[in-house]
Amino acid sequence: MVAIAVSSGAMIVVFSVFNGLESVVKDMYKDFYPDLRISVARGKFFPMTDERLAVIKQLPGVRNISEVIEDNVFAVNHDQQKVIVLKGIDNNYFNVNDIRQYIVAGDDSVSAGDVHTAIAGSRTMNELGVDINTLSYIILNYANPTVADPTADPLSAFESLKLHPAGVFKIGDEFDDKYVLAPLSLAQELFHQKGRYSSIEISAEPGAIKGIQRQLRDMLGKDYRVETRYEQNRTLFMVMGSEKWAVYAILVLVLLIASFNMVGALSMLVLEKQKDIAILKAMGAQHGTIRKIFLLEGVLWSLVGGVAGILLGCGICLVQLQFGIVKMGGSFLVDAFPVEIQVRDILLDIATILAVGVLTSWYPAMRATKAVDPTLKST
Repeated sequence: MVAIAVSSGAMIVVFSVFNGLESVVKDMYKDFYPDLRISVARGKFFPMTDERLAVIKQLPGVRNISEVIEDNVFAVNHDQQKVIVLKGIDNNYFNVNDIRQYIVAGDDSVSAGDVHTAIAGSRTMNELGVDINTLSYIILNYANPTVADPTADPLSAFESLKLHPAGVFKIGDEFDDKYVLAPLSLAQELFHQKGRYSSIEISAEPGAIKGIQRQLRDMLGKDYRVETRYEQNRTLFMVMGSEKWAVYAILVLVLLIASFNMVGALSMLVLEKQKDIAILKAMGAQHGTIRKIFLLEGVLWSLVGGVAGILLGCGICLVQLQFGIVKMGGSFLVDAFPVEIQVRDILLDIATILAVGVLTSWYPAMRATKAVDPTLKST
């Protein structure tokens, strides 16, 4: 029972940590990736008429839409250089994606005025050596698509855009090291894509997302992709889910190994109770009745150990949740390991313990039906 308690408690702790990490990552991606995103099935950029945008805005459940264009650019500041993603955003972008809460310094908007401003990730700012408090700039270079032979005209081979980073966001290394947000019109001009976009991002009511997705697919046809937040990051969410189930399989294996002790204990109990079994058979007990006695014994042992382990695991998780004893290293968004206890994990743990209890009790229970006390053979 102690072995089963340790295994079931470990299962609850590991599941809760996975749930906590998954919630943190999903919250981070929820703010940077929209509920729905329209992109072209082939190529990078596509046009979208004002009439069609107006129709999308009028769909039931749509809260806000934002036109976005993005592509890789070569960023330079003095001797520092880096390949980043320039994301051109319109005035409605922050109503679709809740990025403002991650802006740790400077402005929470971009401008295409006399001084072109941008909002950059903290790691990008550090690597390029720019600062919001000084008049420093990032020079963005992009291959000029109108130049057929760059070697013949090297001076015109690249378009350049000079931006002052007026704001800094800090979401996570994946975003901080990669993105710079700039006005949509400036990005379109740099990419030579006036009136064209790389995506249309939509925020929607939670219960209306699937319905809006179906309507947009019917409206736009096969030339466009309409993806939910999960579909935009399908690989990440699949890996996170598969990791959890892989750990579950390992813990079930550990639980089975731990339950071998119970097989031995029940087998010894069958040997000790041969005389009692024979008496029960003489009184008319059927084989099924004898089997049920030992199956119930094994299930009870498993449940006592399992419930004790679940209570222990939940207690450990609650202590971690309250006091954050186990810390996380590095520059993650949270200081301590996040935990989140879910009822479905507890139910899965109980179901697994019951299954293991029945499985490990089956062989001793079958032996019990064949057990006959030697002193009663002559009788």
